Amino acid sequence: MIKLVVFDLDNVIIDGEAIDEIGKLANVEEDIAAITEKAMQGEIDFETSIKDRVQLLEGTSIEDIEKVACDLPLMPGAEKTIKCLKDKDVDVAIISGSFDVVADKIKDKLGVETVYTNSFTVEDGKLTGEVTGPLVSGTKLDVLKDHVEEAGITLDEVVAVGDGANDISMIESAGCGIAFNAKDSVKEIADVVVEEKDLCKVLCEILNQLTTEDAETETVEDEAEEAETEAVAEEPVEEVAEAEEADEEVVEEAAEEEAEEAEEEVVEEAAEEEAEEAEEEVVEEAAEEEAEATEEPAEEEAKEEKPKAKKSKKGLPESNFVLADTMEGVRKQKDEKEAEIAKVAEEREEFNKIAKEQRKIRDELNASLKENLNKAIEYRNERNEINKAVEAAKKARNDANNKIKSLEWSSGKRDKIKIENEIKKIDKIIETRVLDIKKENQLVKNANDLRKQLMEIHEDESVKNEAQELKKLSEEEHEKVIELSEKAQTAHEEMLTYFRKTDDIRTAADEAHKKFIEARKNASAKHEEFKVILSDIHVINKKLGSNKPKRRKSDNKPSGGANKNREEKERAEEIFEKFKQGGKVSTEEILLLQKYNIG
Repeated sequence: MIKLVVFDLDNVIIDGEAIDEIGKLANVEEDIAAITEKAMQGEIDFETSIKDRVQLLEGTSIEDIEKVACDLPLMPGAEKTIKCLKDKDVDVAIISGSFDVVADKIKDKLGVETVYTNSFTVEDGKLTGEVTGPLVSGTKLDVLKDHVEEAGITLDEVVAVGDGANDISMIESAGCGIAFNAKDSVKEIADVVVEEKDLCKVLCEILNQLTTEDAETETVEDEAEEAETEAVAEEPVEEVAEAEEADEEVVEEAAEEEAEEAEEEVVEEAAEEEAEEAEEEVVEEAAEEEAEATEEPAEEEAKEEKPKAKKSKKGLPESNFVLADTMEGVRKQKDEKEAEIAKVAEEREEFNKIAKEQRKIRDELNASLKENLNKAIEYRNERNEINKAVEAAKKARNDANNKIKSLEWSSGKRDKIKIENEIKKIDKIIETRVLDIKKENQLVKNANDLRKQLMEIHEDESVKNEAQELKKLSEEEHEKVIELSEKAQTAHEEMLTYFRKTDDIRTAADEAHKKFIEARKNASAKHEEFKVILSDIHVINKKLGSNKPKRRKSDNKPSGGANKNREEKERAEEIFEKFKQGGKVSTEEILLLQKYNIG
């Protein structure tokens, strides 16, 4: 997560090099610019360059410098970039080898609270030619480490933006390093390169990373959210397990009830309808248990709005049905009720069918969601492993580069560069200034003496060879960085693709689950309507003849029939005990209960 963005000042926040502009006041801008360029390219160390440049400014008025600082232009997009980052609650800091007299003006313009810079030494309103501050001998990384430690964050949560060699330490150590219109040495180690002189391009890169982090958060970037996502995926599956039994019972009831209605004899119809009533009690208990387990608010509200009908002792609502005055009229009523109950049963089955279809769709989507989520996590883990290899290659490359620098300085290269710079400086003075003969001759002599010293300096061949080997190693490791970074980017893009798929699948699964719940509720409502009609039919059957089944003849069974009856009655009592405990009872078992008038 990005918590801090650190900017260099010169050529990043401001469009120009402050010390070059200040150099114009002392007519040494070209000399300063030459030293600046070498420092930016890494040809001389920053401490030497800053001291040499400030020395050239000796005697310059601090008041004039303040005026120059006020006129320095901001880089295009600077104000928008800083404001947007602050709106996103991302801290902003400036770490620059430039000077506080310049940075303070920029700080006020942009509202940046944290700025680390160097300072001119001033006496009597004039520069003494000396410079102090944390970035004279220290590196930007040293300053950044102190800042993040105090802020309670890590370097991985930092974005560093710079353009020159003195920015390399913080760019390569930050979680994301951005090279902005930078030198080649900076581009080589940066994670992101921006070539246009517009800080809004840098802002886009940062916002892209923030968006990516949000996506990973929403789609299980860390383990807690991953577990939550998996739980969401699994919840509907658990609900299906709870609902399936009730669905199957409703379907089974419908088949048995319709088979019972097909019987021709009125007395047998009554017995079978009583069996239905007992079976309805079992279904009703299962439905109530399911309602308690799932605690669906919509069903609870429905129960509160509609008072429960009074139940008969057999589990059906008490009927207030008014019978016709004649038996013919009662038979007509029976025909009408049977047609009505058949229609309700058909509607209930249609809702059951829809519920099953939507449940199947939802379960298939949930299975697909898990597969996509696992794929996304696999690519995330692959990306993280590659990134570790990238960091290892970067470290090996940077270690080699640091050793090369050390060897070059110790082999006499540093002295050679210093003498060469002095010679160029003298040659430039001779070429560009009008001098008297005596002074010009002295400068020519000084240059010749320096050239003699240069010829006497010999680099250590063994050190030179070692440096060549290290350079080769550095180039190899850099190739690894490029190759592995491309692979990491590919894995990252695949990860995002699968995370986006999981969002689409989850939306579709949620929609199917809503349709499943709605169809199940409609089926339950139709089932309640079915029971009301069944209760009315029960009243009609009583009027038509009997509410008990006819006794079957013994068909000349032997005298052992009494024992068989006793065994059947004991079995019937066991069935009734099972029924009272909520167990499911078949039609055959219910008929056995009716036979011995149990329950």
